[in-house]
Order: sequence, then C-alpha cells, then structure tokens
Amino acid sequence: MLKTISPLISPTLLKVLAEMGHGDEIIFSDAHFPAHSLGPQVIRADGLSVSDLLRTIIPLFELDSYAPPLVMMAAVEGDTLDPSVEARYRDALSLEAPCPDIVRIDRYAFYERAQKAFAIVITGECAKYGNILLKKGVTP
Repeated sequence: MLKTISPLISPTLLKVLAEMGHGDEIIFSDAHFPAHSLGPQVIRADGLSVSDLLRTIIPLFELDSYAPPLVMMAAVEGDTLDPSVEARYRDALSLEAPCPDIVRIDRYAFYERAQKAFAIVITGECAKYGNILLKKGVTP
C-alpha cells in the first residue's frame, strides 16, 4: 500500500499510468468493450465503475492541453446516448480542475484509437457507450 494512492488503483494500473508519456492514450471501458481483440495491454478492473476509477486517477494524471484529451464513442445511427453517463464522468474528472470538453467519435474510429492506445482498462461499468479515452499531457 502507498499513502494517498487509492486502493482502487491496482499495482498494474499504477505502473501503466507512470509509464505513459505525454500524448499516450488510455481507455477506461465498459464491461462489454472488445478490449482483448483490439491489441494493446489490457488491465482488468472488474466490479469498479469507470467514474470511480476516473475519480481516483485524475489527481495523478495530467490531461493533454494541446489536443482534445477526452474522447467518447458517439451513438450508432438510430441509437441514443444516456446523458447521465457523460455527466458522471465529467463530475469525476472535474475534481482537480474544470473538465475539458468531451469529443464524440464514431464507433469504428474509437476502435482504431483503442488499437493504438497504451492500455485498455476493462471495468465493471454496464452503461451503454460507457467507454472513455484519456490523452495524457505533460506533467508539471
């Protein structure tokens, strides 16, 4: 155990966050996301919600200030988004500073970004379209 590090952050996740450089991306996915078939390192955080993990990592993680640092999947045509999902994520991310805008991209563009991500964290989140990508910035 480490002081001031939430027990929700596994040793593997803490190591990955420390290894990431500026511009690297990490995805916190819902439980249904096809993480293992997309290629990058996969970390399991079963039973935890995305918003709980965002709340615990944001004090340790500088978001990119040169490119949109937050990306979520847009709804597929004919489907709808639950606005409370994005609201929960924004609330969790705004603990340290105002939350930047969240950009929405289509499903396949999100999958392409996931293939290039530093890691994907699969959570127990069950919300539809509950995946969010964070781009790391320069740590002051």
